[in-house]
Amino acid sequence: MISTNTTQPAKIIFSLVMFALLASCTSNVTKKGTVGVERSQMMLVSESEMEQGADKAYADILAKAKKENKLNNNPAELKRLRAIANRLIPQTKVFRDDAPSWHWEVNLIQSKELNAWCMPGGKIAFYSAIIDKLHLTDDEIAAIMGHEISHALREHGRERASEAMVGQAGLTALSLITGIQGPALDASNMVMQATFILPNSRTHEQEADRMGVELAARAGYNPYAAVKVWKKMSEISKNAPPEILSTHPSNASRIKDLEHYAKLVEPLYLKAKQHS
Repeated sequence: MISTNTTQPAKIIFSLVMFALLASCTSNVTKKGTVGVERSQMMLVSESEMEQGADKAYADILAKAKKENKLNNNPAELKRLRAIANRLIPQTKVFRDDAPSWHWEVNLIQSKELNAWCMPGGKIAFYSAIIDKLHLTDDEIAAIMGHEISHALREHGRERASEAMVGQAGLTALSLITGIQGPALDASNMVMQATFILPNSRTHEQEADRMGVELAARAGYNPYAAVKVWKKMSEISKNAPPEILSTHPSNASRIKDLEHYAKLVEPLYLKAKQHS
């Protein structure tokens, strides 16, 4: 009787997948700054791939907003956003030497969503509602913008894309070992998501919070404004959390952490104010 056992080759494939996962855990080029953000990250997707993807995605979003007459409809508010960005962007050199020379863009999109984001390579968008409904001051806009810029500096999007790639590779290897496909593997995928993406997502938010208050402080914006922002968010999110709060830490723990790091970078803020 001839055996058709495929277990051994499948185990080899699975081992190779796990080896690739471990080998890919590296530190990115982000420096620690005063807030001391430092962590190994899984980077399987190239930086250039992420930036090319961001360029296309950003252009598509702007084109859609323009077609719907929702792009940069408030010149005064747009000027305000870009002025704040122009103060924050030079401070990014504290975390990455290459960041000030990124092809930065800042645009305002008319939307009822309370959201703002920064894609890889410095593609920033603010939605009008987050400014209007929260009645944001310049310091508070700087807090949010600094947070979103920090996601790009720390390459959180690239890390999440790499995690998804490893998850898919792991599921492929698992299917070869067990012969299981379909719904059962979907459940395994959910486990992979919960193990790799959600906990790291909370880590990403904490890193961006801490780096964001440092960027704001170095640019001469009050770092305690970040605390005010999330207190406002806490009030609004009592019923339904805004999109910007999805997968974020609890408001209470976030505010406590921000208070600590705002105090840590306060001397940077006072120094910047003296030289402004």
